[in-house]
Amino acid sequence: MIKRKLATIQIIKEVQPIEKADAIEKVRVKDWWAVVKRDTFKEGDLCVFFEIDSLLPLSNPAFDFLAKGTKSKTMTIKGKEYTGYRLKTIRLRKQISQGLALPLKEFFDNPAEYKVDQEVSEILGIVKYEPPVPANLAGKAKGFFPGFLRKTNEERIQNCADLLEKHKNETFYITEKLDGSSATFYKKNDELGVCSRNLELLETEENTLWKIANENDLKETLPNDFAIQGEVVGEGVQKNPLKIKGQKLFVFNVYNIKDGRYLDFEEFVKFCEKIGVDTVPIIDSAYILNNSVEELLEIADGKSKLLNTANREGLVFRPIIESEDEINGSISRLSFKVVSNKYLLKEK
Repeated sequence: MIKRKLATIQIIKEVQPIEKADAIEKVRVKDWWAVVKRDTFKEGDLCVFFEIDSLLPLSNPAFDFLAKGTKSKTMTIKGKEYTGYRLKTIRLRKQISQGLALPLKEFFDNPAEYKVDQEVSEILGIVKYEPPVPANLAGKAKGFFPGFLRKTNEERIQNCADLLEKHKNETFYITEKLDGSSATFYKKNDELGVCSRNLELLETEENTLWKIANENDLKETLPNDFAIQGEVVGEGVQKNPLKIKGQKLFVFNVYNIKDGRYLDFEEFVKFCEKIGVDTVPIIDSAYILNNSVEELLEIADGKSKLLNTANREGLVFRPIIESEDEINGSISRLSFKVVSNKYLLKEK
C-alpha cells in the first residue's frame, strides 16, 4: 500500500505570473500548481509542500492566514483529537491551486538539515482529513483490517508523473472513480469477512456493508480465499452525488488471497460476472498510455456513466496485465488516479 506523504520537502520547479494578479503568482511543485505570494520563491528553491486533504493545525501560526474564509475541522484518530484547516483545491484569479508551498524557515530553525522528498508530516503534526463516517457504515469493530489483505489506495498522477514515460505506449484500462465509501469483502476458511477502509466489522442488522454482503449473497457466491474491493455509493454516503436510491456496491478489485495477487483485467471482469456483482464503470478497456499530466487532467473531467448530469470524480488507470513499479520510493501495485479538477472545485 502506498503511504500518503502529506507534507514533504520539495523543489520549486517553475515560477510563473498569473494574469492580472500583482500580489500572487503560481509555482510548480512536482506536477502540482499552487498559488503563492509574489516573490516568495525563485526556481530551484526548497519549500515545505502540503498536499490537498492535509489538515493543517490551528496551533501553528504559519497557518494563521488560512483563518479568513476557512472553517476549521476537527477529527479524532486513535483517540487523539486534531483541529485544523482542511487544504482543498481552490481557484484564485482563474488559476487552480492545489496544495500549499511555504518556505522552510517558517517551520525549521536549520533548513539546511532537510533534504528533498523528506517527509515532515509527523514533525509538523499533519494528518489526512477524513470526513466523518456515517454510523451505518462505521458499524461495530471486530478487529483491525486483516493483514493478509491490501488496503485500497492509488497515488495521484501529479505525484508519480514519471510512470507516464516509463510505461508509454503500454495498454491500460480506465475505470471511473466513484465518490463513496471503500469496502472489502473476503472469504477465508469458508467464513465471510466484511471490512471498512481500516476495520473489520461485526455482522449487525443495521450495518450497511453487511446488508450489501447479504443482498449480494456473498456468503455463498464469493469463493474461498478471494476478496473483492469496491466503492459503496448511495443514500447517506458522501452526499450521494450520483442520486442512487438505497446503497449499491461497485467492485474495482478482485484479490486472490492464496496467491497474493490482484486479478488481471479480463479475469477481474469475468469473476465479477460469475458471482453477480457490478464493476465500477469501465471507460476504456484498451487505452494506450501516451498522454501528459495536463492531458490526463482534461480527460478526467466529464460526466459519470451512472448519472449523465453529474460530474465524475475522476479516473483510475491500471495495466490490463497486473504489474508493480516504484511509486514514491516504494514498490507498489502499478496504478494511479486522476481526479477531476472540475469535480474538486464543485465540491468546494
